[in-house]
Amino acid sequence: MTRTSTVADAVADVVAAHSPVVFSLVGNGNAHFVASLTSRGHRVVSVRHETATVIAAHSYALAGGGVAAASATYGAGFTNLLTSLAEARLARVPVVVVVGGEPTTGSRAIDIDQIGVAAAMYVQTLTVGRANATAQTELAYAIAARDRVPVIVTIPYDLVDTSVEPPSPVAGLEQEAVLRAHELAEAPDVERADAAHVAGLLARAQRPLILAGHGAVLAEAGDALRQVGDRVGALFATSLMAHSLTGSPWDLGIAGGFSRPDVAELIGEADVVLVVGASMNLWQMRYETLLTHAETIIQVDTRPGSTHPRVDEFHRADARAFAEALLAELTDADRDGWRGSVTMQDADSRPFEELAPDGRLDPQAVITELEALLPLERSITQDNGHFMGWAPRHLSAPDPHAMLLPGLALHCIGLGVGSLLGVAAARPDRLPVLVTGDGGFLMELSELDTLLREVPSALVVVMNDAAFGMEVHQYGVRGLDTDAMTFAEVDFAALAVAMGARGAKITSLSDLDRVQEWLDRGAEGIFVADVAISPNVVADWLRLSNRYNGVVEVSA
Repeated sequence: MTRTSTVADAVADVVAAHSPVVFSLVGNGNAHFVASLTSRGHRVVSVRHETATVIAAHSYALAGGGVAAASATYGAGFTNLLTSLAEARLARVPVVVVVGGEPTTGSRAIDIDQIGVAAAMYVQTLTVGRANATAQTELAYAIAARDRVPVIVTIPYDLVDTSVEPPSPVAGLEQEAVLRAHELAEAPDVERADAAHVAGLLARAQRPLILAGHGAVLAEAGDALRQVGDRVGALFATSLMAHSLTGSPWDLGIAGGFSRPDVAELIGEADVVLVVGASMNLWQMRYETLLTHAETIIQVDTRPGSTHPRVDEFHRADARAFAEALLAELTDADRDGWRGSVTMQDADSRPFEELAPDGRLDPQAVITELEALLPLERSITQDNGHFMGWAPRHLSAPDPHAMLLPGLALHCIGLGVGSLLGVAAARPDRLPVLVTGDGGFLMELSELDTLLREVPSALVVVMNDAAFGMEVHQYGVRGLDTDAMTFAEVDFAALAVAMGARGAKITSLSDLDRVQEWLDRGAEGIFVADVAISPNVVADWLRLSNRYNGVVEVSA
């Protein structure tokens, strides 16, 4: 007997067509939807806490997997995913989130105003019905992809197992109206006069620099920007989310708070800077110390206007279209330009001692050792925290989709393992690597079980200083008591082994041989490297932040 298609089935049909994997925690409100997916063999990654659902889908999208889906039940399931939902919204990442909702007959004692809560976070909710379940879910994917935002699809509890009805013409017109309302205005065509003017500025510059951001990644502008740079002898720098975009040997790496000090100094020598698809936020501008000597700053973006007061010229355009227009104007042969006087360095010019004065590892030495140890085909994601600048600074990534830092938009921790799940699903051909802190890892330790079930190979590096290091180094220096910011050291290697993973306590660089042995044997399963780092090694970017915020260090 053929089963009648239900509302939950209709939503699942659309999700299965658009998202190869769904990250979910099942409950009353989404059980029919999830069962509809699993019964047809669609991949569903079952996590242990709802926070991991959205951040996994978020990282799946950023790692190149496309618009991903997450799912949770109503009520507590919905509230549990709000942190990662807020991160996705602030970071502008497309995700479709399918949740249970209150019945159409009205709210129950267990219900909250989920639509109102989501709206307060600038996230739209589309509620499905018997006649529009397919159309509403398709609309959610269209909005998510077009506007690069998360969108919620809510299934009312009393409709999940009811049969669908034929769509009405009125409903179809409503969907079209919403799509038109959400359609982003396309960037105008590039004027040849604008391209010629900017090309002239770059060609006449003594020290031209091209700074590319995530907008350039979305526009697939890397190759064109590299050619522009070669024509004028420019150096390159990128935001974190555009890491390795151009693939040029003249790429200085990440510009901003995570720049190496010598690189930041070199970037500061640029006289003409072309900023393409980067927001120029406080972080990217290294707390307003990065481009202080530039004579001319040109910004190209699809936004309606410049995003920084130092911008001298703003051109609203698609990144690749503008770069290609520049190439059409730069017809002369490539020239050395600034490159003739610059010596590129592959590593930080300062050698790092293995141990800090307190006898614990210097985290910078650990990360530089991992750079040489890990395979080139790697995907790196991180949690947020004091340690987060060292991996982007010292670890290379094969392309912009292979270096993520979820949590930075909302300034939250505890999203790292969920992110690793998404990265591993999107790029199974690469070794997934998570760099996390001890505080954040404790918040999501339950997801280690999900890693063991769902991911065939991954490395988790826990930077363990027995503290919330960010708080200690921001507020301890102001004279605040740090008792609540520190805690007893946890043996994460022992916990990992107890749960079925491999693990090792890393107290010296030679202990990383355990990671090397795991790699040499095929990197099977999950390996947790519990790295005992010094709490006294303070990141230079955090010292810079403290100075910018007027923090005056006090003596103990």
